[in-house]
Amino acid sequence: MKLKSTLEQWLTLKEVARCGSVQAAAQSLSKSHTTVLYAVKKLETQLGVSLVKLEGRKTVLTDQAEILLRRAVPMIEQARDLEVLSSHMSQGMESEITIAVDHLCDRSWLYRPLEQFLSQNRMTSVQIRETSLSASTQAVTEQWADIAIVPLPVENHLAEAFANVKMYPVLAKAHPLAKQASVSQEDLLGITQIVTRDLGDTKHPQNVGWLKAQRRITVDNFDQALDAVAGGLGFCRMPDHRLAKYDAGTIAKLPLMGGECYQVPLHLVAPKASRTGLAAQQLYDLLLADAKRRLNHPE
Repeated sequence: MKLKSTLEQWLTLKEVARCGSVQAAAQSLSKSHTTVLYAVKKLETQLGVSLVKLEGRKTVLTDQAEILLRRAVPMIEQARDLEVLSSHMSQGMESEITIAVDHLCDRSWLYRPLEQFLSQNRMTSVQIRETSLSASTQAVTEQWADIAIVPLPVENHLAEAFANVKMYPVLAKAHPLAKQASVSQEDLLGITQIVTRDLGDTKHPQNVGWLKAQRRITVDNFDQALDAVAGGLGFCRMPDHRLAKYDAGTIAKLPLMGGECYQVPLHLVAPKASRTGLAAQQLYDLLLADAKRRLNHPE
């Protein structure tokens, strides 16, 4: 069956709808007004459907065109994906890929698959960027990362289970509260709370968990937070894998009523989806295979 329409025609119609006029669409597409208008009129003739109408000075789609364009947009995106993928194939593997890793992630979960990847890809460099809170989400939505490890699945992006992290409230072992059999949230009100900052949106930072202490110390990451706790500066909620690597004689878990432990799931995401490069896809597959092994057979 011979197709009546072309991708170029649908792309032109999409741009007219976005810009609100034929003239603006022509400028956006670097084409003449006549060329754009002809493409739309020809598509109308080929399909036998009216596609655009004037509302004042604005060109808008007809109801029928809205329905048709909704079906055409995925087709346009798939065509673009094919071109990007073919470009990757012609160029070979990427020279560099970027991984966004939420600060809740145990780094060993990344390094084991990465070691295998690097042994097979000697020409690909890897950038690892630590994120937290809104920065983890931005790595996916803004697609600056090829691979992202995030706490919550991001809207309109597929995600795979990667790990589960237990979070414990901790305090210096020498602190009087660390010797109590039970601690309430009222006991924590007068103690300095150590929190990690949102590494993303500085104007509207995200907050998570109990934050009612009268005074806080805000640090960049859990390494700094652990040092502050060990130094007797206050208490902090800490991932279990960080505590496992620290001197047990220095830091104690708090027996906090109603909050002794909670769990945070981590997820693996390929933010660019089908536009993920060959090298990034290979590393993603290695990370996912290792995650499934860990989740199915906990050590």
